[in-house]
Amino acid sequence: MLPVFTLIGRPNVGKSTLFNRLTRTRDALVADFPGLTRDRQYGVGRIGPGAYIVVDTGGLSGAAEGVESLMERQVALAIAEADHLLFLVDAREGCSGTDLDIATRLRRTGKPVTLVVNKTDRLDPELASADFHQLGLGEPVAIAAVQGRGVSSLMNRVFAHLAGDKEVEGEENDALLARPSERAAITTSDLTGEGEAAPLAAAVQDEEAGRAAEGAAGDLAVAVDGAGEEDRGTLEEGTGQVPRARPVPPSTPAVEALGEGGIKVAVVGRPNVGKSTLINRLLGEDRLVAFDQPGTTRDSIFVPFSRAGKDYTLIDTAGMRRRARVQDVIEKFSAIKTLQAIEACNVVILVLDARQGIGEQDATLASHVVESGRSLVVAINKWDGLTKEERDAIREGLQRKLAFLDFAAVHFISALHGSGVGLLLDEVDRAYANAVRHLSTPELTRLLQDLVQEHQPPLVNGRRIKLRYAHQGGRNPPIIVIHGNQTAEVPESYRRYLINRFRKVLKLEGTPLRLELRTGENPYEGRRNPLSPRQIKQRQRLKDFVRRKD
Repeated sequence: MLPVFTLIGRPNVGKSTLFNRLTRTRDALVADFPGLTRDRQYGVGRIGPGAYIVVDTGGLSGAAEGVESLMERQVALAIAEADHLLFLVDAREGCSGTDLDIATRLRRTGKPVTLVVNKTDRLDPELASADFHQLGLGEPVAIAAVQGRGVSSLMNRVFAHLAGDKEVEGEENDALLARPSERAAITTSDLTGEGEAAPLAAAVQDEEAGRAAEGAAGDLAVAVDGAGEEDRGTLEEGTGQVPRARPVPPSTPAVEALGEGGIKVAVVGRPNVGKSTLINRLLGEDRLVAFDQPGTTRDSIFVPFSRAGKDYTLIDTAGMRRRARVQDVIEKFSAIKTLQAIEACNVVILVLDARQGIGEQDATLASHVVESGRSLVVAINKWDGLTKEERDAIREGLQRKLAFLDFAAVHFISALHGSGVGLLLDEVDRAYANAVRHLSTPELTRLLQDLVQEHQPPLVNGRRIKLRYAHQGGRNPPIIVIHGNQTAEVPESYRRYLINRFRKVLKLEGTPLRLELRTGENPYEGRRNPLSPRQIKQRQRLKDFVRRKD
């Protein structure tokens, strides 16, 4: 099993920046904003003598109530599962009372701790580290996580401690790490040009993600997600100790892109609909911070787990709201992360709030999921306690505003109490199986002929559109390619007829179905006066007659 290294420190000392540097990803949001990270984020370390799992955590501030207290509970779980702790401090701010309290707390754990003095760029490392000897955690290691200086030496020292050796030579040096990585951390300075962090070109090179946040989602952006009313009792129901979290497999999008982690399921929705609570209920533990406050979840958190011998990766995302309401730069980054999570997943669970009703924002978000081609399961949360009239209104809203989701299964659940939640993953399995199903060409062609015989295509300029044969053109989502003539003239209504009938006969529930119509090449195209087959035969008969007469 890979060793687990957990990053600990007070807010805004550079834990997420170091996490991105160690994993060579942009998985953790980075900004000059204290308290940005709240949930545990896991990644595969790629700098140092060996492989390891690195855990990013929220900042320890000593708060005893509110969302900060839940964040500290997540930090405690991360400390419990760690093999080695990396305690980050800020060289520019010096040693604070909070640092002293954290150092005392870490010593009580009995786990090995390495003191990391961050933000030493343009400073003398020895002078910057001198103030932190009072923490009593041994010789500090000075680094600059943004530029990557000292990171390789840090990991060499950590592995040397694990191995019991005094020194371990790493494969990389700090000069190499000082260059921007291929996937550098996102920072607010990339947008505003402010702050001391060096501009990172990789953050602004992702133009597709930026366009997705501004345009592809229409008037979507993000409301950093709060778990809302459904979360009020999540931590109160079982007042006993939270089960000790076990080390989990790597869960970064870079790893997931390689096909690991099983079926990837993104949980999306508006703010305060209960996404984090739903994932906690599926996991059976308080893995994510769930609080009755909008803005609890700000990043996309990948959580792998197993159920009944099957592997899944649940992706908690920030809540999406109208672009006009988004002012904060962090929310725009969260929007990009959420849209990227939708693109990276196999199945989307769209969570709707039964108490707020079905809104236009829900329809906009659902249409974006369909356009992305992702399989879909709809979960109506907070169903408990509603009157019959309120439930009838929700069903009417589904039929009126989300009629285009007729292919998706709808489940009425209560994430807080667990009713109906157990059926969601079964529906996810069914939707994913249909999305990757193999469809044979003879079966599709016979079905196409039956559908054309049942309802003929319309006439175009006095000529009937002919659809000859069909075959599968792709999976996840399924793509059916139909060949014929004048296919560019097929009206949208007939396309919808074909899609609905194909989906019904083939039983492709839970996944969008795409249709591609292709016209074969005309061998006479481009000729000035192309002859018809009849004219060609007449001309050949005339040549034969003249030859016999001669």
